[in-house]
Amino acid sequence: MSPEIKIKVLKTTTELKRIQELEKEIWKMDPLPLHQTITASQNGGFLLGAFIQEEMVGFSYSFAGFNKGLSYLCSHMLGIQPCHQVNGIGARLKQAQMEIAREMGYELITWTYDPLETRNAHLNLNKLHAISSTYVENCYGEMEDSLNQGLPSDRLKVEWWINSPHIIEPFAHDQFESQFLCQWEFTEDQLPVLMSPEDGFENNMDHNKPILVPVPSNFQQLKKNNLELAIDWRHKTRKIFQTLFNKEYAVVSLIKSEHELIYFYKFVQKEILKL
Repeated sequence: MSPEIKIKVLKTTTELKRIQELEKEIWKMDPLPLHQTITASQNGGFLLGAFIQEEMVGFSYSFAGFNKGLSYLCSHMLGIQPCHQVNGIGARLKQAQMEIAREMGYELITWTYDPLETRNAHLNLNKLHAISSTYVENCYGEMEDSLNQGLPSDRLKVEWWINSPHIIEPFAHDQFESQFLCQWEFTEDQLPVLMSPEDGFENNMDHNKPILVPVPSNFQQLKKNNLELAIDWRHKTRKIFQTLFNKEYAVVSLIKSEHELIYFYKFVQKEILKL
């Protein structure tokens, strides 16, 4: 039986200090300074805590953003204690964030995540019905935490259009026949290897059909077993994502394959989405 989870807005310095403790516990890195989170919460942003009984086990931190006449909410951090990461707390925090953002007048929430982290992709795309059409190369520079060390910090920028029809009725996965963009094989140790697509592959695609792009199902395990191969996946998928986004595609979902070591991202033309 899953534990009862309560979500509440955090405002006091005592509550925000508890977030700092969680940051250290989750990422083993220096936490956000209190003056930053307090200022953000007083100027269009807010912080949420997830509690089991009286213990804070997760949090989210967001602040106001503005670009080219558009205001939006930047969801900068979401963290959950490792022992509670399978209890649906991330989805609960995002749901509460959406409801509060709507009340404040926001229509768009943005954040970033590593495109090779499939657990995050499943939450962002499949559960929340967010999309992405922006790839940021080495977004945060060289990072030293355990999840990112040794790799360029490439990120997808998520667009969560919280008042759009896409939130309620996302893209129908079985509506069209999909096309595979590239193949993969396995090493002697049964680690997945991505084969590079042919040069000029973007000119041979049927833009009326969704495109499937493979990614490893457990990138952290792949990185642990073979860092060089993990870096190879980073660079090859970077080129593919950037090429497809330049052709006006958006990524809309993550799909399990018949092989447990491979998942697929599904790309469609952004103009057909109900945003």
